[in-house]
Amino acid sequence: MLSDMLSRRDALTLLAAGLATRPTGAAAQGPVRRRPYAVAHRGASAYAPEHTLAAYQLALDQGADFVEQDLAMTRDGVLICLHDDSLERTTDVAEVFPDRATTEPGTGRRRWLAVDFTLDEVRRLDAGQWFGSSFRGARVPTWEEAVELVRGRAGLYPELKMPVLYVARGLDMTAAWLTSLRRLDLLTTAAEQVIVQSFDDAPLRRLAVDLPRVARTMLVDRGAASRWLTPDGLRAVAEFATGIGPAKPLVEGRPDLVAAAHDIGLGVTPYTFSTRAPAPARPDLTEEIRYYLDVLGVDAVFTDNPDRFPRTPRRA
Repeated sequence: MLSDMLSRRDALTLLAAGLATRPTGAAAQGPVRRRPYAVAHRGASAYAPEHTLAAYQLALDQGADFVEQDLAMTRDGVLICLHDDSLERTTDVAEVFPDRATTEPGTGRRRWLAVDFTLDEVRRLDAGQWFGSSFRGARVPTWEEAVELVRGRAGLYPELKMPVLYVARGLDMTAAWLTSLRRLDLLTTAAEQVIVQSFDDAPLRRLAVDLPRVARTMLVDRGAASRWLTPDGLRAVAEFATGIGPAKPLVEGRPDLVAAAHDIGLGVTPYTFSTRAPAPARPDLTEEIRYYLDVLGVDAVFTDNPDRFPRTPRRA
Protein backbone atom coordinates (compact mmCIF):
# COMPACT_ATOMS: atom_id res chain seq x y z
CA MET A 1 0.00 0.00 0.00
CA LEU A 2 2.78 2.45 0.91
CA SER A 3 4.65 1.72 -2.32
CA ASP A 4 1.43 2.34 -4.29
CA MET A 5 0.96 5.71 -2.56
CA LEU A 6 4.53 6.74 -3.24
CA SER A 7 4.25 5.68 -6.87
CA ARG A 8 1.07 7.71 -7.31
CA ARG A 9 2.62 10.75 -5.64
CA ASP A 10 5.68 10.50 -7.87
CA ALA A 11 3.47 10.25 -10.94
CA LEU A 12 1.54 13.37 -9.93
CA THR A 13 4.78 15.24 -9.39
CA LEU A 14 5.96 14.36 -12.88
CA LEU A 15 2.64 15.33 -14.44
CA ALA A 16 2.33 18.73 -12.82
CA ALA A 17 6.00 19.63 -12.78
CA GLY A 18 6.42 18.73 -16.44
CA LEU A 19 3.60 21.11 -17.35
CA ALA A 20 4.73 23.91 -15.07
CA THR A 21 8.38 24.05 -16.02
CA ARG A 22 8.04 24.14 -19.80
CA PRO A 23 9.29 27.39 -21.28
CA THR A 24 6.60 29.69 -22.66
CA GLY A 25 6.69 32.06 -25.59
CA ALA A 26 8.48 31.76 -28.88
CA ALA A 27 11.42 29.87 -27.40
CA ALA A 28 9.32 26.91 -26.32
CA GLN A 29 10.20 23.62 -27.94
CA GLY A 30 7.00 21.72 -27.20
CA PRO A 31 5.64 20.12 -24.04
CA VAL A 32 7.25 17.40 -22.02
CA ARG A 33 5.09 14.42 -22.99
CA ARG A 34 4.00 12.29 -20.08
CA ARG A 35 1.23 9.80 -19.69
CA PRO A 36 -2.25 11.28 -20.29
CA TYR A 37 -4.23 12.12 -17.18
CA ALA A 38 -7.81 12.58 -16.02
CA VAL A 39 -9.18 15.71 -14.34
CA ALA A 40 -12.33 15.01 -12.33
CA HIS A 41 -14.68 17.75 -13.53
CA ARG A 42 -16.33 19.22 -10.42
CA GLY A 43 -15.37 15.92 -8.79
CA ALA A 44 -16.96 12.70 -10.01
CA SER A 45 -19.98 14.81 -10.88
CA ALA A 46 -21.77 12.18 -12.98
CA TYR A 47 -22.34 10.20 -9.80
CA ALA A 48 -22.41 12.70 -6.91
CA PRO A 49 -23.44 16.35 -6.50
CA GLU A 50 -20.82 18.59 -8.05
CA HIS A 51 -18.35 20.38 -5.81
CA THR A 52 -19.18 18.48 -2.66
CA LEU A 53 -16.73 16.48 -0.60
CA ALA A 54 -18.68 13.38 -1.65
CA ALA A 55 -17.94 14.11 -5.32
CA TYR A 56 -14.28 14.78 -4.56
CA GLN A 57 -13.93 11.61 -2.50
CA LEU A 58 -15.54 9.53 -5.24
CA ALA A 59 -13.18 11.06 -7.80
CA LEU A 60 -10.26 9.92 -5.64
CA ASP A 61 -11.77 6.47 -5.29
CA GLN A 62 -12.13 6.28 -9.09
CA GLY A 63 -8.48 7.11 -9.64
CA ALA A 64 -8.64 10.71 -10.86
CA ASP A 65 -5.21 12.24 -11.34
CA PHE A 66 -6.49 15.75 -10.59
CA VAL A 67 -9.69 17.00 -8.96
CA GLU A 68 -11.19 20.30 -10.15
CA GLN A 69 -12.45 23.02 -7.82
CA ASP A 70 -14.34 25.96 -9.31
CA LEU A 71 -13.92 28.85 -6.89
CA ALA A 72 -16.35 31.53 -5.77
CA MET A 73 -16.11 33.98 -2.88
CA THR A 74 -18.37 34.72 0.05
CA ARG A 75 -19.17 38.17 1.36
CA ASP A 76 -16.54 37.75 4.05
CA GLY A 77 -13.88 36.85 1.49
CA VAL A 78 -13.72 33.06 1.88
CA LEU A 79 -13.01 30.90 -1.17
CA ILE A 80 -15.68 28.23 -1.63
CA CYS A 81 -16.07 25.47 -4.21
CA LEU A 82 -18.98 26.45 -6.44
CA HIS A 83 -19.34 26.47 -10.21
CA ASP A 84 -21.88 29.27 -10.55
CA ASP A 85 -21.70 32.80 -9.24
CA SER A 86 -24.99 32.05 -7.50
CA LEU A 87 -26.29 29.35 -5.19
CA GLU A 88 -29.79 28.51 -6.35
CA ARG A 89 -28.99 25.79 -8.90
CA THR A 90 -27.16 23.47 -6.53
CA THR A 91 -28.43 24.38 -3.05
CA ASP A 92 -31.70 25.07 -1.23
CA VAL A 93 -30.82 28.75 -0.76
CA ALA A 94 -34.21 29.86 -2.14
CA GLU A 95 -35.92 27.99 0.69
CA VAL A 96 -33.51 28.96 3.46
CA PHE A 97 -33.13 32.61 2.45
CA PRO A 98 -36.21 33.37 0.29
CA ASP A 99 -35.88 37.15 0.69
CA ARG A 100 -32.18 37.44 -0.14
CA ALA A 101 -32.35 37.20 -3.93
CA THR A 102 -31.24 39.87 -6.35
CA THR A 103 -32.93 40.48 -9.69
CA GLU A 104 -30.71 40.05 -12.73
CA PRO A 105 -30.86 43.11 -15.00
CA GLY A 106 -32.33 42.40 -18.41
CA THR A 107 -33.76 38.98 -17.63
CA GLY A 108 -35.55 39.63 -14.36
CA ARG A 109 -34.25 36.29 -13.09
CA ARG A 110 -33.90 35.96 -9.32
CA ARG A 111 -30.44 34.95 -8.21
CA TRP A 112 -28.82 34.29 -4.86
CA LEU A 113 -25.23 35.44 -5.44
CA ALA A 114 -22.66 33.65 -3.30
CA VAL A 115 -20.91 36.95 -2.64
CA ASP A 116 -24.04 38.21 -0.86
CA PHE A 117 -23.70 35.52 1.84
CA THR A 118 -21.21 34.91 4.62
CA LEU A 119 -19.51 31.55 4.99
CA ASP A 120 -21.63 30.80 8.06
CA GLU A 121 -24.77 31.37 5.97
CA VAL A 122 -23.49 29.22 3.12
CA ARG A 123 -22.78 26.41 5.57
CA ARG A 124 -26.51 26.31 6.40
CA LEU A 125 -27.37 25.28 2.84
CA ASP A 126 -27.97 21.76 1.57
CA ALA A 127 -25.83 21.17 -1.54
CA GLY A 128 -26.75 17.53 -2.11
CA GLN A 129 -30.48 16.95 -2.12
CA TRP A 130 -30.95 18.47 -5.61
CA PHE A 131 -28.89 15.58 -6.97
CA GLY A 132 -30.45 12.77 -4.94
CA SER A 133 -31.93 12.05 -1.54
CA SER A 134 -28.93 9.94 -0.55
CA PHE A 135 -26.79 13.09 -0.64
CA ARG A 136 -29.11 15.16 1.53
CA GLY A 137 -27.11 17.22 3.99
CA ALA A 138 -24.01 17.68 1.84
CA ARG A 139 -22.50 21.15 2.23
CA VAL A 140 -20.67 23.59 -0.01
CA PRO A 141 -17.02 23.01 0.86
CA THR A 142 -14.40 25.68 1.25
CA TRP A 143 -11.27 25.62 -0.87
CA GLU A 144 -9.35 24.80 2.31
CA GLU A 145 -11.54 21.74 2.97
CA ALA A 146 -11.03 20.56 -0.60
CA VAL A 147 -7.26 20.92 -0.27
CA GLU A 148 -7.21 18.93 2.96
CA LEU A 149 -9.17 16.09 1.36
CA VAL A 150 -7.37 15.92 -1.99
CA ARG A 151 -3.74 16.86 -1.55
CA GLY A 152 -1.30 14.00 -1.45
CA ARG A 153 -3.90 11.76 -3.10
CA ALA A 154 -4.43 13.64 -6.37
CA GLY A 155 -3.54 16.99 -7.85
CA LEU A 156 -5.67 20.12 -7.36
CA TYR A 157 -7.06 21.94 -10.39
CA PRO A 158 -8.74 25.16 -9.19
CA GLU A 159 -10.47 27.61 -11.52
CA LEU A 160 -10.22 31.31 -10.73
CA LYS A 161 -13.32 33.13 -11.84
CA MET A 162 -13.12 36.90 -12.01
CA PRO A 163 -16.61 38.27 -12.70
CA VAL A 164 -17.14 42.00 -12.44
CA LEU A 165 -19.23 41.49 -9.33
CA TYR A 166 -16.16 40.51 -7.24
CA VAL A 167 -14.26 43.59 -8.31
CA ALA A 168 -17.33 45.70 -7.58
CA ARG A 169 -17.41 44.24 -4.04
CA GLY A 170 -13.75 45.02 -3.48
CA LEU A 171 -12.70 41.36 -3.50
CA ASP A 172 -9.52 40.17 -5.20
CA MET A 173 -9.88 36.44 -5.87
CA THR A 174 -6.36 35.97 -7.21
CA ALA A 175 -4.81 37.62 -4.17
CA ALA A 176 -7.03 35.58 -1.85
CA TRP A 177 -6.01 32.38 -3.59
CA LEU A 178 -2.31 33.23 -3.41
CA THR A 179 -2.69 34.00 0.29
CA SER A 180 -4.41 30.66 0.79
CA LEU A 181 -1.44 28.81 -0.70
CA ARG A 182 0.76 30.30 1.99
CA ARG A 183 -1.73 29.59 4.76
CA LEU A 184 -2.21 26.00 3.61
CA ASP A 185 1.54 25.45 3.23
CA LEU A 186 1.14 24.78 -0.47
CA LEU A 187 3.60 27.30 -1.87
CA THR A 188 6.56 24.94 -1.67
CA THR A 189 4.67 22.07 -3.30
CA ALA A 190 2.24 23.92 -5.57
CA ALA A 191 4.30 23.22 -8.69
CA GLU A 192 3.89 19.50 -8.03
CA GLN A 193 0.29 19.50 -6.78
CA VAL A 194 -1.57 22.34 -8.50
CA ILE A 195 -2.63 23.41 -11.98
CA VAL A 196 -4.63 26.65 -12.05
CA GLN A 197 -7.14 27.55 -14.76
CA SER A 198 -9.34 30.43 -15.86
CA PHE A 199 -11.43 31.66 -18.79
CA ASP A 200 -10.03 35.11 -17.96
CA ASP A 201 -6.48 35.81 -19.02
CA ALA A 202 -5.96 38.51 -16.36
CA PRO A 203 -5.40 36.19 -13.36
CA LEU A 204 -3.19 33.89 -15.45
CA ARG A 205 -1.04 36.81 -16.57
CA ARG A 206 -0.69 37.85 -12.95
CA LEU A 207 0.20 34.34 -11.81
CA ALA A 208 2.75 33.97 -14.61
CA VAL A 209 4.67 36.68 -12.76
CA ASP A 210 3.77 35.91 -9.14
CA LEU A 211 3.76 32.09 -9.30
CA PRO A 212 5.56 31.12 -12.52
CA ARG A 213 6.40 27.54 -11.52
CA VAL A 214 2.73 26.54 -11.30
CA ALA A 215 1.07 25.30 -14.49
CA ARG A 216 -1.62 27.60 -15.89
CA THR A 217 -4.43 26.57 -18.26
CA MET A 218 -6.28 29.10 -20.41
CA LEU A 219 -9.84 27.85 -20.84
CA VAL A 220 -11.42 28.59 -24.22
CA ASP A 221 -15.11 28.46 -25.10
CA ARG A 222 -16.74 28.94 -28.49
CA GLY A 223 -16.99 32.69 -28.05
CA ALA A 224 -13.26 33.07 -27.45
CA ALA A 225 -12.04 30.55 -30.04
CA SER A 226 -11.40 33.14 -32.73
CA ARG A 227 -9.21 35.06 -30.32
CA TRP A 228 -7.12 32.29 -28.83
CA LEU A 229 -7.22 29.23 -31.13
CA THR A 230 -5.40 30.77 -34.07
CA PRO A 231 -1.63 30.72 -34.66
CA ASP A 232 -1.32 34.26 -33.31
CA GLY A 233 -3.71 33.52 -30.46
CA LEU A 234 -1.83 30.42 -29.37
CA ARG A 235 1.43 32.35 -29.38
CA ALA A 236 -0.21 34.99 -27.21
CA VAL A 237 -1.45 32.35 -24.76
CA ALA A 238 2.04 30.87 -24.54
CA GLU A 239 3.28 34.14 -23.10
CA PHE A 240 1.27 33.69 -19.89
CA ALA A 241 -0.01 30.09 -19.76
CA THR A 242 1.35 26.57 -20.05
CA GLY A 243 -1.72 25.02 -21.61
CA ILE A 244 -5.13 25.52 -23.19
CA GLY A 245 -8.43 23.99 -22.13
CA PRO A 246 -10.74 24.24 -25.16
CA ALA A 247 -14.36 23.14 -25.26
CA LYS A 248 -14.43 19.63 -26.68
CA PRO A 249 -16.12 20.54 -30.01
CA LEU A 250 -13.35 23.03 -30.73
CA VAL A 251 -10.82 20.17 -30.78
CA GLU A 252 -12.95 17.52 -32.51
CA GLY A 253 -11.25 16.41 -35.72
CA ARG A 254 -8.42 18.93 -35.36
CA PRO A 255 -5.08 17.23 -34.75
CA ASP A 256 -3.58 20.33 -36.37
CA LEU A 257 -4.76 22.45 -33.43
CA VAL A 258 -3.25 20.07 -30.90
CA ALA A 259 0.00 19.87 -32.86
CA ALA A 260 0.17 23.67 -33.17
CA ALA A 261 -0.29 24.04 -29.42
CA HIS A 262 2.34 21.42 -28.71
CA ASP A 263 4.80 23.03 -31.09
CA ILE A 264 4.89 26.18 -28.93
CA GLY A 265 4.90 24.39 -25.61
CA LEU A 266 1.21 24.36 -24.69
CA GLY A 267 -0.53 21.31 -23.30
CA VAL A 268 -4.12 20.62 -24.39
CA THR A 269 -6.90 19.59 -21.97
CA PRO A 270 -10.38 19.69 -23.57
CA TYR A 271 -13.65 19.75 -21.62
CA THR A 272 -16.05 18.06 -20.80
CA PHE A 273 -16.29 14.28 -21.31
CA SER A 274 -19.41 12.93 -19.65
CA THR A 275 -22.17 10.34 -19.74
CA ARG A 276 -24.57 13.19 -19.00
CA ALA A 277 -26.10 15.49 -21.63
CA PRO A 278 -24.91 16.49 -24.10
CA ALA A 279 -24.36 12.94 -25.22
CA PRO A 280 -20.84 11.77 -26.12
CA ALA A 281 -19.92 12.17 -29.77
CA ARG A 282 -19.18 8.45 -29.81
CA PRO A 283 -21.38 5.70 -28.34
CA ASP A 284 -18.93 4.76 -25.60
CA LEU A 285 -17.38 7.45 -23.42
CA THR A 286 -14.14 5.54 -22.89
CA GLU A 287 -13.69 5.17 -26.64
CA GLU A 288 -14.43 8.87 -27.12
CA ILE A 289 -11.69 9.74 -24.65
CA ARG A 290 -9.34 7.28 -26.38
CA TYR A 291 -9.96 9.06 -29.67
CA TYR A 292 -8.93 12.39 -28.18
CA LEU A 293 -5.89 10.89 -26.48
CA ASP A 294 -4.66 8.53 -29.19
CA VAL A 295 -5.76 10.17 -32.44
CA LEU A 296 -5.87 13.87 -31.64
CA GLY A 297 -3.03 13.62 -29.12
CA VAL A 298 -4.43 15.71 -26.25
CA ASP A 299 -2.59 15.59 -22.95
CA ALA A 300 -5.52 15.27 -20.54
CA VAL A 301 -9.29 15.56 -20.33
CA PHE A 302 -11.84 17.04 -17.97
CA THR A 303 -14.41 14.33 -17.26
CA ASP A 304 -17.46 13.86 -15.05
CA ASN A 305 -16.66 10.13 -15.12
CA PRO A 306 -13.12 9.46 -13.89
CA ASP A 307 -13.88 5.74 -13.83
CA ARG A 308 -14.33 5.78 -17.61
CA PHE A 309 -10.88 7.20 -18.31
CA PRO A 310 -8.79 4.61 -20.20
CA ARG A 311 -5.84 3.71 -18.04
CA THR A 312 -4.06 1.88 -20.87
CA PRO A 313 -4.32 4.27 -23.84
CA ARG A 314 -3.05 2.90 -27.12
CA ARG A 315 -0.91 5.94 -27.84
CA ALA A 316 2.80 5.18 -27.53
